[in-house]
This record gives sequence, C-alpha cells and structure tokens, in this order.
Amino acid sequence: QVQLVESGGVLVQAGGSLRLSCAASGSIVSIDAMGWYRQAPGNQRELVAAITTGGSANYADSVKGRFTISRDNAKNTVYLQMNSLKPEDTAVYYCNADVQVSAQSGWGTTSYWILAWGQGTLVTVSS
Repeated sequence: QVQLVESGGVLVQAGGSLRLSCAASGSIVSIDAMGWYRQAPGNQRELVAAITTGGSANYADSVKGRFTISRDNAKNTVYLQMNSLKPEDTAVYYCNADVQVSAQSGWGTTSYWILAWGQGTLVTVSS
C-alpha cells in the first residue's frame, strides 16, 4: 500500500557532493518521522539522519557538519544532502518513514501505522 523510492546514488570522488531523494507514495494519510540509514558491506545498518514533521533533525556523529536532511511534506519526500564525502561513506542508503496508511474494510475506511522502507540506493565514494 505504501512505497518508498530512493534515487540519487552514484559513484562520486572523495570530497564531492551528492543529494539523495526518497519519495513516498500510496494510500498515505500522514507521515511522521522520516530518516536515512546506510549499510556498508559487512556492517550493520546504521542511522545516518532523521527528521520530524516539524523539521527537527538529528545526525550520526560521523556525518554531523557534512550531511543535511530535509523534507517536503507536500511531496512526501525526504532528502539527504551529502557534502565532503569520504570513502567510508560508501554504502547502500535506505530511507524509512512512519506512515499512517488508509485502508478499506467492511466497516468503512480505517487507518493504521507502519514503518516503511525503501529498496536502497548505492553510494560509492572513490579515494
């Protein structure tokens, strides 16, 4: 019922910049927090940044001062601006969102919350 689609992952040189986008679509009533995670080969998935509906953001220490998360609530889209990229930023980047989903039942329209994930987009930073 809900899809998150990431885009923007490419090969970039160290020191370069990149912007990732993640658009949510489907039977969406509302979206609460949205975030970006990443997973490098052999590592666990880790939080990169998260943002509330009101725009309050938090970041992993490793990306503070280099990455900026933002969102467009009208477009159900979250962005991750990545500057001063380092080889250790190489990973598959995933977005997620707390989504209130609309559903039809025999009793009419109802809604429920899910944690939706995108399929991931690969960012490779060469040294």
